[in-house]
Amino acid sequence: MQPILHLSLPVQDIEEARDFYVRALGCQPARQRDDFVDVWFFGLQLTLHDRPDEANGLVPGSARHFGVTLGRDEFEQLVERLERSGVEWVSPVTTDDAGLLTEQTKGKIVDPSGNVIEVKTYRDVQAALEISAHSYPEAVARGN
Repeated sequence: MQPILHLSLPVQDIEEARDFYVRALGCQPARQRDDFVDVWFFGLQLTLHDRPDEANGLVPGSARHFGVTLGRDEFEQLVERLERSGVEWVSPVTTDDAGLLTEQTKGKIVDPSGNVIEVKTYRDVQAALEISAHSYPEAVARGN
């Protein structure tokens, strides 16, 4: 079996959260129970728990976030989708190291419960993440 990454998040309003992830981010809906729902966040099983008392919301300047790295075309399509959906950008889309192999374009949005989500793309993933045969031999062997 191929590993499936999983993340669980508390949310303030389960229906509002489900709608955000499906409508704004284009996630595929999955299981739905009274106290949680699953969505497929770019291959990650994301479980949204109806736990308003645990949903702390956005902490200004916090490093806490999760996200996805996409190919350039997918990234641009997602950014367009998010802008059409009227999401709140915590950090607008910017490009670091423009023109270099380490170039990355990224931005952060916030879900209705204050969970921060980063979306990004790299010009050259291996260069940007310093992937080498020593640090990640499987990726180098596959040519990623």
